[in-house]
Amino acid sequence: MSRFDALIIGEVAQDTNVDCDGTTVEAIGGAVYYSGFAAANIGHKIAVLPKADTAQIDLTAAFAPAPNITVYPLHSRTSFVTKNIYHTPDRERRTSTVDSVVEPYRPEEVPDIDAAIWHLAGLAAGDIPNEMIPFAARHAMVAIDVQTMLRRVEDGTLVYRDWAEKRELLPYVRFLKTDAAEAEILTGLTDRAEAAKLLYQWGAKEILITHNTEVLVYDGREVYTCPIRARNLSGRTGRGDTTFAGYINERLTADIPTALRFATALVSLKMETPGPFTGTRADVEAYLNAFY
Repeated sequence: MSRFDALIIGEVAQDTNVDCDGTTVEAIGGAVYYSGFAAANIGHKIAVLPKADTAQIDLTAAFAPAPNITVYPLHSRTSFVTKNIYHTPDRERRTSTVDSVVEPYRPEEVPDIDAAIWHLAGLAAGDIPNEMIPFAARHAMVAIDVQTMLRRVEDGTLVYRDWAEKRELLPYVRFLKTDAAEAEILTGLTDRAEAAKLLYQWGAKEILITHNTEVLVYDGREVYTCPIRARNLSGRTGRGDTTFAGYINERLTADIPTALRFATALVSLKMETPGPFTGTRADVEAYLNAFY
């Protein structure tokens, strides 16, 4: 049995989030942050390998409120510093600007960690280089949030570009996460189910696509969907990270429909409160019983 259910690799972000009504909040963020809290709080044993300028951010303290997390902090001379301006109340449309990015991860920086899944959770292209994918596949099942390959910093702005090496590297990927827009960039298809099928043909074994109405999973045999039933969207930031982390860790012991329902209930509950998920597994189970 692996020591950890998942090792999550990705930089912590220093975020400034501005809502459409002008409300401004400064916070720690990043896929590793939202994913780590979500997976740990529902009972999984998690290792995180966050990177930042440790003179500016105490990485161990950032994850201290979550149970079941072991932190392996990495220093970078620069941190990922960003500002997100949300244009709509549902936070589906945003403009992101970036002041600085982290130094890229290198395979030799990764400690000898025994985990069932290596979850690559970067924030922009280049921070987790392509070489990290086959390296990770030699150690564990690979889960990747494709934003780390599509989002590029150009003139201080985050823009989306296709991943040139996708056909070469997707065969290494056990779990692939995209949102609807990212799936269209990768495949040219607006139909999420058809996009998932094409990504499977290109080599990814299990594809999860998030949308503001539902979460979709395809495993090469069947398309599964589950509706999001959040009662408000005040905690929209971190939606995809929470969903993916919940899903892949639940899949270690559950079938696809069970893991998908749990992950969708988890994110629906998380979206009702700003910040990372800080509830419990019992809270998610109660939400499942009430709304699913």
